[in-house]
Amino acid sequence: MAISLTQSAAERVKTFLAARGHGIGLRLGVRRTGCSGFAYVVNYADEVHAGDVVFEDRGVKVCVDPDSLSLVDGTTVDFVKQGLNEAFRFRNPNVKGECGCGESFSV
Repeated sequence: MAISLTQSAAERVKTFLAARGHGIGLRLGVRRTGCSGFAYVVNYADEVHAGDVVFEDRGVKVCVDPDSLSLVDGTTVDFVKQGLNEAFRFRNPNVKGECGCGESFSV
């Protein structure tokens, strides 16, 4: 099992954590929603919760709750800038389909 980060994503997380002045890494999870079933939930992690699985890539810890792990296992997290927009993007090998708006996915 693994979660990986691109260099761009790792730099973004490190920059934000430094600006916040606290935090240990990134928290990645999923929730049921949208037209395809699931959506990613991304936050900055301030601590490791009981049951979390913790990965480390490029000097950044990624905390994943056990309920989300099977849905995001193997995912690469990227950070992209397109014009004025910037966002985390996910390359998840478990995804079978995505909604047209790109907000949700199915497995």
